Amino acid sequence: MTARLTEPAGRSWRAEPYAEALRAGRGPLYLRRGDGRLLPLEVERWCADADEADDTVLARCSGSVLDVGCGPGRLVAALTRLGRPALGVDVTPEAVSRTLRAGGSALCRSVFDPLPSEGRWDTVLLIDGNIGIGGDPGRLLRRTAALAAPEGSLLVEVAPAEVDERVEVHVEDGGGGHGSPFWWARLGTRALCAEAEAAGWTPSVSWQAAGRHFVHLRR
Repeated sequence: MTARLTEPAGRSWRAEPYAEALRAGRGPLYLRRGDGRLLPLEVERWCADADEADDTVLARCSGSVLDVGCGPGRLVAALTRLGRPALGVDVTPEAVSRTLRAGGSALCRSVFDPLPSEGRWDTVLLIDGNIGIGGDPGRLLRRTAALAAPEGSLLVEVAPAEVDERVEVHVEDGGGGHGSPFWWARLGTRALCAEAEAAGWTPSVSWQAAGRHFVHLRR
């Protein structure tokens, strides 16, 4: 069943306190679930340079790269420094601005908006939990399949636990500031692979680095 958004998720990510955390380059920042549980967001890591785990992702990127939900753009900037064609897409203007300041290229759009070079991207990225975008992984995986080249790849960061959930959340800063509710998803490796195969992707390899978990999918 497709999750229905309480409010367009893009509007929630554009609003404070997420944009303010990106401007400051630090948290604390959380996704608060309806059951009260807090999911920490790693703003400091996102705003830093690519780290050891990110390097394992960058090493698997081939050809042109589209980073969906690029945030402040550390991966796009790293690819650009390597001389690789890369574009970030994010709904938050501050994220796009930080990506541009870091030397990368980015557009302020949703992944579901029309995008450049649809059907021709060699590698698509869904890192930092971005398989959760929209709360409907099947729809997101079908969309990335339409964006990728016929022999393209999708690199996905998954939850370290074997979870498969769609939850209503809002962004919260721990000091009373919070955004509007929207739907988000969390998938572990098994759940991702099941959803991916139904969307036209074939699991290739999974790996771990610095406590983070990733899956490489192919068209």
